Amino acid sequence: MRVALHTRVRADRIEAYEQAHREVPPELSAAIRAAGATSWTIWRSGTDLFHLLECADYPGLLAALERLPVNIAWQARMAGLLDVAHDYSSDGASAVLPVVWEL
Repeated sequence: MRVALHTRVRADRIEAYEQAHREVPPELSAAIRAAGATSWTIWRSGTDLFHLLECADYPGLLAALERLPVNIAWQARMAGLLDVAHDYSSDGASAVLPVVWEL
């Protein structure tokens, strides 16, 4: 399945956000893949961030990552950089952008 997400970086933290993503811990990348993600791309337009994630089971991926120390540390780091963070509540469905049109 493809999942589109929208988050927002703080205007004064854009460079720090981009720097953090140039240095994603290998343990976090491995954990995301082990949780079922086959790809994850983030685009930025100003302060808006658009994510496209491909995985078999998005709620399962979130559940697998939820309590991992490397993910907890990453989410804490991102919390200081984002105005609108990813919503990890329940199954994550509230954070997913709805499909409007597809070719």
